Amino acid sequence: MKVEVFYVLDCPHHPRVVQELRNVLLAEGISEEIHEVAVSNSSAAREFKFRGSPTIRINGRDVAGESPEHELCALACRIYPGAKEAGVPPVDMIRRAVLRAREGETM
Repeated sequence: MKVEVFYVLDCPHHPRVVQELRNVLLAEGISEEIHEVAVSNSSAAREFKFRGSPTIRINGRDVAGESPEHELCALACRIYPGAKEAGVPPVDMIRRAVLRAREGETM
């Protein structure tokens, strides 16, 4: 399983997102390393198809799913639907993405 967090420097939500992700992985018994990728310019944002900071991808898939807007790239904060804290995806969203990825690996 490949676990990535893309973020802009000085993102106030980045540390919290990494901790929430780490908690979910631990709770599910998954010991994968979290690869943290700093996105520093608009060229990198386009290359990574960066949807805002922070963005979590599990096996290349955004935890919030794909949408027609997924091609929009920006060096900006990201807001997740259903989030209690701006910029931090709901734990259930992270958990569903992790479980989907794990199920995909066992098929």
